[in-house]
Amino acid sequence: MRCPYCHASDSRVTDSRELGGGASIRRRRECAGCGRRFTTYERVENTELVVVKKDGRRQEFDPAKLRQKLRVALTKRPVGEAQIDALIARVEAALMSLGTAEVTAEQVGEAVLRELKGLDEVAYIRFASVYRQFADLNDLQRAIESMREKDGG
Repeated sequence: MRCPYCHASDSRVTDSRELGGGASIRRRRECAGCGRRFTTYERVENTELVVVKKDGRRQEFDPAKLRQKLRVALTKRPVGEAQIDALIARVEAALMSLGTAEVTAEQVGEAVLRELKGLDEVAYIRFASVYRQFADLNDLQRAIESMREKDGG
């Protein structure tokens, strides 16, 4: 690591600490040239996911856009921001675990529905009604019945 003071290319690590539950590492370094200390941060660079839309367009996966859609589905529901953040992280991890740079919009939607079903059933139905484009009350009724059958009740 190059020293920010004298620009020497040799430094040694004097201390390392994990931050954010292991998401990054803070390193204290000492320059071999001038002896000054400085801090660096190391974190994993995630490869970007590309979402292939139904019409063939490609768009970078955007957690902020997903958060916006989830907030609509979760309007007036007892779900906090920390739970939304965790849901988004689980969805993104599930998509990354597929091991491909591109995922379909359908894969994203289904991953969100799996997570929402366990978090809040009303939000699940709201999200599903838009995602699956319910045409009428019969579609809604079938979705509710399907949920009840899978839950055993």
